[in-house]
Amino acid sequence: MNNASGQQRKHTAESFAAELRRRIREGVKGYEAGAKLPTLREFAANGEENVARGVAEKAIDRLRAEGLIESRRGSGSYVRASRIPRTSPGRLAPEQWGRGLSIQAYDSANPPKAVDVTVGDVVPPAQVADALGVQPGDVVLSRYRRYVRDRRSVQIATAYLPADLTRGTRIEHTDTGPGGTYARLAEQGFGPTRFVERVISRAPTPEEINGVDGREGLGLRREGSLVFEITRQAYAGDRCVEVSLMVLDAEMYELVYSFPAS
Repeated sequence: MNNASGQQRKHTAESFAAELRRRIREGVKGYEAGAKLPTLREFAANGEENVARGVAEKAIDRLRAEGLIESRRGSGSYVRASRIPRTSPGRLAPEQWGRGLSIQAYDSANPPKAVDVTVGDVVPPAQVADALGVQPGDVVLSRYRRYVRDRRSVQIATAYLPADLTRGTRIEHTDTGPGGTYARLAEQGFGPTRFVERVISRAPTPEEINGVDGREGLGLRREGSLVFEITRQAYAGDRCVEVSLMVLDAEMYELVYSFPAS
């Protein structure tokens, strides 16, 4: 016998990570989404686990890097809650905002909520001005939002729109009304008919993590975190009527795209 004592072979970091990964994916009791995991000391003290504290620590670190586990300072390690789906192009269809529904609500029964909404005139970045067809130095309307789910910041976004389409409309208000900005544009005959999205994955900037100008940032929780940077251009016919710059916590989102084969 390889183990003369008859005891279960001690776990390595790899084998214990594989075991924890299985429990999480199968939803074993105590390892379902949102569950708090035993402490390293508790893992080591459990004779059935047969795992040393250092081994458990390495296994937890590995699953944290994979995004299956998140650590909360002063509280412990938890199984990460399910990711927030972001489904395109369905979420942007007129059938959604045209019926007075929010884009966020298309994706989830528990969608992130917009907070810290700030609206005002700004001189946009050069690439935004170019896309909107405004002259360098001209002002456009800016709409900044931070999105929160279960008290965690998951997205920051800024939308830019031509001033001639927003003056005197509800788009200038923090609450744009049923269906949001796109419904208000449609009321003027500029409802979006086409969207273009560019998505990249990158490291966050310090401002995106910590915030700037009194605004909170994403507050990403571990070194090596990544974000999705999404640039969306909305067109009404040939005219670009909105450019939206979004930064999403990549650990919290999954991007889902559905389109015909033709």
